Amino acid sequence: MSANASSQPRILELASTISDSVAKLHQILTAAGQPSPSFDEDAPLAIPKEGSDAQDAILDATSELYDLLLEPLDLLFQKSGHVNNVSMQAISRHNIASIVPAGGQISFAEIAKQTGLDESALTRILRHAMTMRIFREPEPGMVAHTKVSKMLALPHVNDWQYTGSHEMWPAAAKTIDAMHKWPSSEEPNETGYSLANNTTESIYGVLSADPSRALRFAGAMKAYSLGSGHHTSYIVDHYPWGSLPRTTATETTRVVDMGGGRGHVAMALAKRFDNLTFLIQDIPQIVEGAAADVPDELKGRIEFLPHDIFAPQTAEADVYYLRWILHNWSDKYCRAILTSLIPALRKGARVVVQDTCMPEPGAIALWREKDLRAADLNMAAVFNARERMVSEWRELFSSTDARFVLNQVIEPKGSALGILEFLWEGS
Repeated sequence: MSANASSQPRILELASTISDSVAKLHQILTAAGQPSPSFDEDAPLAIPKEGSDAQDAILDATSELYDLLLEPLDLLFQKSGHVNNVSMQAISRHNIASIVPAGGQISFAEIAKQTGLDESALTRILRHAMTMRIFREPEPGMVAHTKVSKMLALPHVNDWQYTGSHEMWPAAAKTIDAMHKWPSSEEPNETGYSLANNTTESIYGVLSADPSRALRFAGAMKAYSLGSGHHTSYIVDHYPWGSLPRTTATETTRVVDMGGGRGHVAMALAKRFDNLTFLIQDIPQIVEGAAADVPDELKGRIEFLPHDIFAPQTAEADVYYLRWILHNWSDKYCRAILTSLIPALRKGARVVVQDTCMPEPGAIALWREKDLRAADLNMAAVFNARERMVSEWRELFSSTDARFVLNQVIEPKGSALGILEFLWEGS
């Protein structure tokens, strides 16, 4: 008898995994005093960190079981669900989630009236969205929230969905065309995004020419802070800021936060570590007026300075911190950014990169890997950039200058971003 014939059928293995893992998760939720997951609009948004392993096992097993029971054509149809973005375009463009009252309901007819959409079309669109757990129909003709749609009522989350369905989706559809037109290109204006917008500009040029689009894109980026995987606590709690040696002639450890925006990460770090001072660098329109938002107790320890990330660095510091910056750029431009740092570096200075660390295939839960692979393709479509594995981060820095040496890699459980510390071993 073959090994396959004697082994348990895969569907029974998966069912057993689901049953055991759900029981474990239920115990964890009960111990935490958290209710069982539901789509109620006021239900908890996240699983406790202690339940992440059980969550991974359940999601991967249920996904595989679901896919196994579909016929191949049905599976292909569902995986190529391009029409999902039709619903998402309508919902985000008309901000429909903000029209539906929290804790109440509203008719399709009233939503159609407020949006200017035909009632029949609006009903078709929202009933499609409901199959994705976005809104629900508690009684015929009426619309109410789920926890998913209720989150879309937050302005930044609606900006995120709008950006995805109006900026990213058209770019994705042109990505392969761009790869054929500009093979092996590393230029940010030779992308699916450029083709979709019929321009020779990069996304940066397009957004800078349209303040309303730029503002919405900025709002979309803020939405990531609402997700637990991008919380500032990971960089605050898991990197040894309190014990860093100084390489500059200062009484405190000086940190240059490159592309640091309005300083929300720097402020979180400064509140925890009184040995740190910060210089936050970003483009002029971002840092203008930002100092006014610094809490009184942190004034004198946080300053802002306009800076082009490709220009030679003039500020000496112990640490140069880049959070989610380099993944926006191809290797060519990342090397230019790193090269621009060298004039200011002193022996022992640190470059701390907080960014995506791609896994080896099969090394993490499949649903998490799928999201990362999708993000990687999105970076190609919009920026001609990519997400990188730890080995690729090491190669990127060493190929820029061999005096950049990877000293440690920290990947906190639950974080969407890893922390890589590079030491400068030059003089």
